[in-house]
Amino acid sequence: MSMNVGASEDGDDAVMSAINTTPLVDVMLVLLIIFLITIPVVTTSIAVALPKERVEVRETKPENIIISVDAASNIYWYEARINNVDALVDKLKKVSHLKPQPEVQVRGDLSARYEGVGKVLLACQRAGIVKVSFITEPPPLGG
Repeated sequence: MSMNVGASEDGDDAVMSAINTTPLVDVMLVLLIIFLITIPVVTTSIAVALPKERVEVRETKPENIIISVDAASNIYWYEARINNVDALVDKLKKVSHLKPQPEVQVRGDLSARYEGVGKVLLACQRAGIVKVSFITEPPPLGG
């Protein structure tokens, strides 16, 4: 850091118009240190492909099959309760041979265990159902 304090040699009081860059360098070094500390924290997480939330307007066709799973992991074919997975597989096998094959729509309760929904997916796989979708509610506006 330098500064001219005395009078110039030819007697003129000239204004020095040089910019002092020391504060700028200090700020840049602080920002560099902050970035060096925070970037490894951000980049060391496990790389996973997170699902994107989107709202699609879907038409419910009469041939679609709606299977519901309540909070107690009970499975329902529309409103009729299915007692076991084998009975669900039998019902799904009957409709899997239709042309075009109907879509199975799974409605899982928010507090249901994954086991109940997993049983429905396994039954769909065993019956040869190709199209399975999940019915969800859209997120609240502004959230």
